[in-house]
Amino acid sequence: MWLFFFLLAVAAAALSCALLCRAAVAAARTARPAPGAVPGPSAEGDRAGLTLYEMAYLSGGPHRLADLVLVLMAQQRRLLLTDTGWATVVDPVGNDAVERATLTAIGPAGQCRIPQIRESLVGDVAVREVADRLVSDGLALPAAVRPGIATGVRLVKGAAVLVLLCAAAAAWMAPAEADQGLLLGWFALPLIVTLGSWAVARFELHPYSDWATDAGGQQLPRPSGSPAPLPSLTSFALCGPIALTDPTLRAALHSSGA
Repeated sequence: MWLFFFLLAVAAAALSCALLCRAAVAAARTARPAPGAVPGPSAEGDRAGLTLYEMAYLSGGPHRLADLVLVLMAQQRRLLLTDTGWATVVDPVGNDAVERATLTAIGPAGQCRIPQIRESLVGDVAVREVADRLVSDGLALPAAVRPGIATGVRLVKGAAVLVLLCAAAAAWMAPAEADQGLLLGWFALPLIVTLGSWAVARFELHPYSDWATDAGGQQLPRPSGSPAPLPSLTSFALCGPIALTDPTLRAALHSSGA
């Protein structure tokens, strides 16, 4: 029976490490300019600073961007977000395409559940335009190369835990006369592979992201390295609901699944 657990551990280790390597290679190819291509102003660093929408997308994808516009409009008293997960329109005028898409997602009734708004925004043209602009500037990963490195790292970490569980199960179910040291030694190989891949990713690929390329990650502000506290919306764009100090807004997003 221990052989089943060993094969399971090897399969999990091999698959997770292969996915991580594939994501790393895909990200590297995305960041490398095509042969003969002439980099535009954005690729050379002449691009204007990131907007809040762009920061949110690079940090957490379209769902983070959708939550950002809800929080932004709520802080400006143009939306009311309740701790039960509902959004109510106070001012039905949008200042940009994403805000107008948000109002459209809420609908003529002026009230809607936040998860429904979020899902409508994720597929909206206005949000896709933000994503497409970042991809064309080399700051965001194209959909073809996602899931990204962050997902690969999570899979490798999960595989390492699974290897340990399989080793424990194999040792528990092995016959009493079996050599426990030799049996557990077989599991050392998949464990070394997963932990080694995790360590390499930590030192070579960190910080990891499912959304931003290396160039995009370098343009994001670093909250811990800022000499002064970042504005609340910037912190939210970078870190998500954990950065909110308003308990009502935090409860609204938490109750809606953010």
